Amino acid sequence: WLRLAKHGGYTVLLIAVSLVIGTLGFWQLAHQPVVDALLNTAMLLSGMGPVGSIESTEGKLFAAAFALYAGLVFLLMGAILIAPALHRLLHAFHLAAPERPSHHTKASHGTADAGQTEKNPSQA
Repeated sequence: WLRLAKHGGYTVLLIAVSLVIGTLGFWQLAHQPVVDALLNTAMLLSGMGPVGSIESTEGKLFAAAFALYAGLVFLLMGAILIAPALHRLLHAFHLAAPERPSHHTKASHGTADAGQTEKNPSQA
């Protein structure tokens, strides 16, 4: 549970930073009131889309860039939150990466027929 809570904290921090960046951007570049800027930011971060119209070119460019950023953050938040649960599930099923056989075995060092099985001297 501790790992899940820690990842939840990372997600909350990511949301908070994104809300501040988006709100400042819409407020300064799109010339929206702070509450409308926060609303647009929250709607984009939640995957819903922007609210209202943006008149300035710099505001539209910021909105386009922030929409792309918000889409990536939305996916990243899901990955951060699901990672601990998926990790526990993999441990529950004992799923681990298969071990690779070593290429340096005693039988293959210095023999001409490396990779072949050794024959019993009585069969020769």
